[in-house]
Amino acid sequence: MRASLIAELETTLPGLSPAERLALAARHLPEGLVFSSSLGIEDQVLTDMIARQNLPIRIVTLDTGRLFQETHELIDKTRARYKIPIEVFFPDGEALSALVSSKGMNSFYHSVDDRKACCQVRKVAPLRRALQGASAWITGLRAGQSENRKSLPVVEWDSSWGLLKINPLADWSLEEVEQYGQVHSVPVNPLHGKGYPSIGCAPCTRAIQPGEDLRAGRWWWEQSHKECGLHARGTTN
Repeated sequence: MRASLIAELETTLPGLSPAERLALAARHLPEGLVFSSSLGIEDQVLTDMIARQNLPIRIVTLDTGRLFQETHELIDKTRARYKIPIEVFFPDGEALSALVSSKGMNSFYHSVDDRKACCQVRKVAPLRRALQGASAWITGLRAGQSENRKSLPVVEWDSSWGLLKINPLADWSLEEVEQYGQVHSVPVNPLHGKGYPSIGCAPCTRAIQPGEDLRAGRWWWEQSHKECGLHARGTTN
């Protein structure tokens, strides 16, 4: 990718709205833009913006095999609402079988390393397949989601993935995201209304208590950065 294009996007995108950021990225990169959605409210808002503008952006999601039923139902509801394809990527069967055979079905509770090994098979490897051939990667990350993401820029080069990463909602608050969702009747996971601001695999996600960090419900038994390996902050700039 041309350094001049990256520099132009770094200069231009921060001054635009999230919808405008998506549209401009699509104009500069009409082929190969991939948006990875976890079906959280941020990702649902971006899906709405993509659909409303009919942008040529592939939408992909990961089915780890341990998702909440509410998340599965939301995939179908989103497809029906927007009439756009959402590609689902699954873990490699042999790799998953080897993991479970050697470590057990719930090895992620044993240690951070075991949890990351599970995330590697169920999330990181499938995402690598989903992003193969991509010109840039669009995410629903926000700086306000966690301490580890507080310096998140709108545009960054992710060296661990070798891709330009665009975070259209980087500077939006949760309140702004929720307001957009309400105004445009965006379909959201009902678990958000039950205290789950961040929703991943069912065994690894719980509701949070008042005053807790938004990602406190993810891998709550750990003292870690609450990341699965998809977004390794601190190594991307």
